[in-house]
Amino acid sequence: MVIKPLAAVSDQSVRKMAATAESAEGYKKLVGDFRAGHPFYSPMKRSRSLDASANLIEYFVHTEDVRRARSRWAPRALDEDYSNALWDELIKRAAILYRGVDLGIVLVRSDGPRHVAKRAPVSVAIKGDPGELLMHAHGRTRHALVTFEGQPDAVALLDSAEVGL
Repeated sequence: MVIKPLAAVSDQSVRKMAATAESAEGYKKLVGDFRAGHPFYSPMKRSRSLDASANLIEYFVHTEDVRRARSRWAPRALDEDYSNALWDELIKRAAILYRGVDLGIVLVRSDGPRHVAKRAPVSVAIKGDPGELLMHAHGRTRHALVTFEGQPDAVALLDSAEVGL
C-alpha cells in the first residue's frame, strides 16, 4: 500500500473478497465485477491513459506473482511490443520504486538500453529483461531474474533494501 495506514483496511477487504469468492456463485460475481471495470468514483474511470498505464503494470506483476508462487516456474517469452511497454512504464516510476535505496540505480535491459533511475556516488546496475526489471522494482526481488553489477558491499546493500511501494 502506498498509504501505509490503509493497509489494514485493504487487507481486511481482500480477505472478505477472497471468502466471498470461495463459492462458484461468489467467484462468478467477482469476475463480473472485474469485467465491469472501475466504479464511477474511481479516478481510473476518468483517465484512459492512467487506467491503461496502471493496469499494464498491475496485471503483469500480479500475473507473475501467481505464476511464480511455485517451486518450478519459467519466465514467459514476451513479445517486443509488450516488453517495450513494460520498460516505458518502469522508467516513469523507477525513481519512486527505488526511493528507499541509499544507492544510485541504473536499470539495464538485456538488449542494451539503460536508464539511470537514481543518482548517487555509489551505484549498482541491475540487468535483465524489462519484465524481470519490473518485478525487481516492485519488490519481487527474490523472484526476479536479474543480475547486478557494482561493488560487492553496494550490491549487498541493495539486496537488503526495501524496494517497491
